[in-house]
Amino acid sequence: MKRALIIGYVWPEPNSSAAGTRMLELVQLLLDMQYDVTFASAAALSEHRFDLNSLGVAEQTIALNCSSFDAYVRELKPDLVLFDRFFTEEQFGWRVAQECPDALRVLDTEDLHSLRHARQQLLKAAQKHGANEKEKQSVAPVIASSELLYQQMCADDMAVREVAAIFRCDVSLMISEFEMELLQRYFSVPAQLLFYCPFLSQPDTNLASLPDFSARQHFIAIGNFRHEPNWDSVLWLKHQLWPMIRVQLSAIGMAQAELHIYGAYPPPKATQLHNAKEGFHIKGWAADARAVMQSARVCLAPLRFGAGIKGKLVDAMRCGTPSITTSIGAESMSGGLPWCGAVADTAEAFVAAAVEHYRQEALWQQKQQQGLTIMRDYFYRADYANTLQVRLSSLAANLKNERGNNFIGQMLRHHHHKSTQYMGQWIEAKNK
Repeated sequence: MKRALIIGYVWPEPNSSAAGTRMLELVQLLLDMQYDVTFASAAALSEHRFDLNSLGVAEQTIALNCSSFDAYVRELKPDLVLFDRFFTEEQFGWRVAQECPDALRVLDTEDLHSLRHARQQLLKAAQKHGANEKEKQSVAPVIASSELLYQQMCADDMAVREVAAIFRCDVSLMISEFEMELLQRYFSVPAQLLFYCPFLSQPDTNLASLPDFSARQHFIAIGNFRHEPNWDSVLWLKHQLWPMIRVQLSAIGMAQAELHIYGAYPPPKATQLHNAKEGFHIKGWAADARAVMQSARVCLAPLRFGAGIKGKLVDAMRCGTPSITTSIGAESMSGGLPWCGAVADTAEAFVAAAVEHYRQEALWQQKQQQGLTIMRDYFYRADYANTLQVRLSSLAANLKNERGNNFIGQMLRHHHHKSTQYMGQWIEAKNK
């Protein structure tokens, strides 16, 4: 049986983040391809992690900057190695190439981290002149052109590191068409190194089985608190958006509406924001994210920076919950189809849309249907699981030729592996 090794940045938590759900989809795809799968990570065992053993997947704890991994991967002899985000490729890629040179190397980008970081820096620059927290949180998202984003990305070494990792791997899995275009147009990444696959499994969604407008109440915002765009959106809601929404709701006799904020790992600074009198409720981790999303009438996702596909917005579509978000939140999420709610990039427009979708049943029903249309006609317009299986099999069968056509990748592997190898060996010797 063929062997696959997944090197995880963290242990998968499907009930905590979209990244955890994505990782389980990839695990299942490899199992369907008849791989014997092992999941390894240097991260600490997490509270909400999925039991991979229940799928027949072996779990292995590995160490950073330690030659014990060399012996481990040499004995395992994987035919395919999947790196979870570019950080793991940086740390373990040279060791895999050294011990298992013929193993297919796949990078799961999750989202383009350097793009998210560039947008965060643009927001911070715009907030710089705020005299206090309230003024800083009154700044709307910075909607930048692709050219400006490219310039900002080039000003920081994260893009250099991330794009280099993409070149070094045999194929990188992408979830955003915008990010694929950015990489090809501005960073000269060959199309054959990228593979678009937003989702690998299609859940059944039946409108008739979902609670209707009258059975739902309150607003919901959801997302792992450790993910910086999510935490920033909570601050924007707290200091500007929710107070404005409350004023407008009170004016039309709907002051009883509340905002429920869910997410794994809320820090003390988040729980301290809880204020029942203001209708601002920090709920923390949701054991069943689908259940709380289905019970809410409107999802709020005021993302001022970010990248990739936003799991909270996908969940909202699947649960028939209209969502109010920004252009950054809606990026690569609809393929030009009408949005399942509203896209607003100013506080005033965001607030107005939130109130209108909360009070107007006909509008709410229309947007609910549009969400299901997006899922069907955009995200599931192709069988990505099958095409990815075909692509991986083709790569494995023609690996020498594929790598021969990627000279930049060869060059980067040579220099990166040498420099990282010596740095890793120095750290290991120092630790001893």
